[in-house]
Amino acid sequence: MTVASPQPALLSASAQRPGFWFACYQLGWHVLLPVVLMRLWRRGRKDPGYRQSLAERFGFSRGIRPGAIWIHAVSVGETRAAQPLIESYLAQGKTILLTCMTPNGKRTGADVYAKAIAEGRLQQTYLPYDLCWSVERFLKTAQPALGLLMETEAWPTVVFRCAELRLPLFLINARLSERSARRVAHFGAAGRALFQAFTGILAQTELDAQRYRSLGVRHCEVVGNLKFDVAQDPCLVERGIAWHEHLQSSKRLMVCAASTREGEEEVILQAWKMVLAEYAKDTDSDSLVKPLLCIVPRHPERFSEVANTMESYGLALVRRSALDSNEWDKDATLLADIDVVLGDSMGEMPLYYNASDLVVMGGSLMPLGGQNLIEACAAACPVLLGEHTFNFQQASIDAVKAGAALRIECGAALVPHLANAILTLLNDSAQREQMAQAAIEYAAHHQGATQKIRAALSRFTD
Repeated sequence: MTVASPQPALLSASAQRPGFWFACYQLGWHVLLPVVLMRLWRRGRKDPGYRQSLAERFGFSRGIRPGAIWIHAVSVGETRAAQPLIESYLAQGKTILLTCMTPNGKRTGADVYAKAIAEGRLQQTYLPYDLCWSVERFLKTAQPALGLLMETEAWPTVVFRCAELRLPLFLINARLSERSARRVAHFGAAGRALFQAFTGILAQTELDAQRYRSLGVRHCEVVGNLKFDVAQDPCLVERGIAWHEHLQSSKRLMVCAASTREGEEEVILQAWKMVLAEYAKDTDSDSLVKPLLCIVPRHPERFSEVANTMESYGLALVRRSALDSNEWDKDATLLADIDVVLGDSMGEMPLYYNASDLVVMGGSLMPLGGQNLIEACAAACPVLLGEHTFNFQQASIDAVKAGAALRIECGAALVPHLANAILTLLNDSAQREQMAQAAIEYAAHHQGATQKIRAALSRFTD
């Protein structure tokens, strides 16, 4: 197998697999493989993509041309986050091999990089399951010049085999929560060896870097978060602004509950019923028109489930898929008596954010770690966060400190706390405008990770 060979002095010091632990890990994979495949097949009932390209999940990737820069982005969020870096490489004439683990991630890549795929400059495939023989087949087929794994994707077989082959492999846009660091530490020397086997780790924040260094990682740099560099689709931004203007013409404000997870929709809908009840008390006031709620579930396979939940609360519902963004008069009529919009579309978050006056960030109301608030801030949206933001710990802390976000106390009183926070901001235009400006400045201040990553990698690729 032919791979680019970096300078020996810059290779990771520990490339040796922890023998007993690794043997148990491989045995576990083989024992559980039938269960994994059954789960994959079951998920295919809701999303047929899980039943497609099964051979790729075992390293049988056809038509892959060797020598590309390999970037692994597990799903939708990571695929979009990698866009500034991928476009930077494509602009230099590099070829990219983009791998993922989910059908939604693969579809997102096909959409975002359609032109590069058509021109043969970018190829897509699933990253195979972390079995020795499937990883070996993948690496022999792809023969990448460089491997870049996004954020948290530290697969032991992949990492150790790349180290043995002296293939430079980096964990980029890397983050490690305190809880994850404790889990790694639980495995002792074996857990530390996994991260030490990377050629280097490029972390989002100093806090992340400190956790990696505590595991014995020597080559770890802080480069910032690529998600700050992601440009919003101008067509979606334009549509969102147009939607917002039409809502404003009827004096309606819109709240977007973005990337919600299971269990959160009920909390949000209960709070929304309280919000609407407060507005109903002032039916004689011309200045108070009931606001509009838009819920965008994180996972598309839950769209119908969430729609049923909305209807069970007696709320007038319309799906985004029933609206035509190019026929605003028609849409305004449809929205006139609507309480909630279901955002049942993929890849349209810039539209939803630019149409909104306030965002409730999903994943943070339950102990799920939170979802990405950066794109909302870039669209000048004030953000309400729950307490559970460990996946975006530093970004959330910085956003609150900058005045771009407010944190809601969770617990038994979560519903009234959320309702009160929404009502307070909807009724205070000055605070919303102040937070919107702070959000823009916060998002702009943290840009530049793409250039820092390229600079850190330059000694291995140039």
